[in-house]
Amino acid sequence: MPCVTHDDAPLLADLMPWSVAPLRPGRAWPTAPDPASLKARWDALLKAEGPDREALFEPTRARTPDSAVGQLPGQPTGTERLARAGGPCAEPVRVLAAPFDEQWLIPDHRLIDTARPELWRVADSHQVFTAETTDADTPLLATSLLPTFRTPRIRPLYRRPGGREPNLAPGLLDHLADRLGTRPTAPDTLAWILTAIRPDLTVPLTGDTDAWDRGVESGHRMLWLMRREGERPKLPGGRRPYVRAPLPSRPLSLRYDPEEETLQLDEGRVSPVPQEAWDYEVAGVRVLESWFATRTDPAAPGTLAAIRPATWPQPWTSELLELITVLALLAELRPLRAESTIPSPISATDLRRAGVLPPPATSRRPASVLDHHEEGPEGQFALI
Repeated sequence: MPCVTHDDAPLLADLMPWSVAPLRPGRAWPTAPDPASLKARWDALLKAEGPDREALFEPTRARTPDSAVGQLPGQPTGTERLARAGGPCAEPVRVLAAPFDEQWLIPDHRLIDTARPELWRVADSHQVFTAETTDADTPLLATSLLPTFRTPRIRPLYRRPGGREPNLAPGLLDHLADRLGTRPTAPDTLAWILTAIRPDLTVPLTGDTDAWDRGVESGHRMLWLMRREGERPKLPGGRRPYVRAPLPSRPLSLRYDPEEETLQLDEGRVSPVPQEAWDYEVAGVRVLESWFATRTDPAAPGTLAAIRPATWPQPWTSELLELITVLALLAELRPLRAESTIPSPISATDLRRAGVLPPPATSRRPASVLDHHEEGPEGQFALI
């Protein structure tokens, strides 16, 4: 059977035309693995005054306590300058702060150097954000949460809230329907992309129904695992990781014993932990080590980031056990994604002949989604 070559497979950038540069938080303290620390950090910031508040804030060229900025879309935060702000902390929201690391963020525009409001406008329960990586094994991550880590580009699945207007090249779904004999949905197409995407961010497409169905089924499982929604994942054969020896109140080290398949947090023990979960890396960084370091590495004394739980919270243990399971199951799907033979290929040339590519310039720009007032600096309404 003929195969799509890397050179003639369409680019992800053409199949999902609208992309946004990554957020630039500018400072680490508005993000934390637990929401209570964020509220305590906010209270500490507001108790300080003048130069002390400015030092705690950690100003940059983009943000100081005197910066005038509007609300983040959908977030009812204050808009007075932070130098004279009062009131409670905005309710923290869940974000993807690093690959597979779900944390919390204070959704206050005054605290974020570059917040990308166009992404906040389309963030809802229907949305799936994809984040490019520089990793050959995992070129693309998918998440229901707004990614706040450094990534080349973020590509939402939908251009409008409510799961409306898929961020796919106009005519792509019609062309796939003609070739497959049935019209795929936007989530189906994203599932295929997750399965077929190559390290160079090209995406071989197929007109073979059986191959498409297999790829979509695998991709939907990836989506489910990456988004961590619904039923909790389980390892086959009852190999559920659990705490064999109680974790210490403040673990300082993380080690892995491959013979015992045990994760060691000081004297604490978690097993079974498959080798594949421990070895899972994104862009050269071992996910479990990064996750642990974020929660245990000391912060500089006297900074807001130093305000953190005094002891290891129980929810972190539950998150760790789920993360181990997710990584182990995703590792099983990597060989499927690496398959190179694509029957009945649909090449970039085919899509150009059909008028699907290149996508129109308008599809690379954000849609106009403003259906309500957004409060600008100092309480003024923003007009967009």
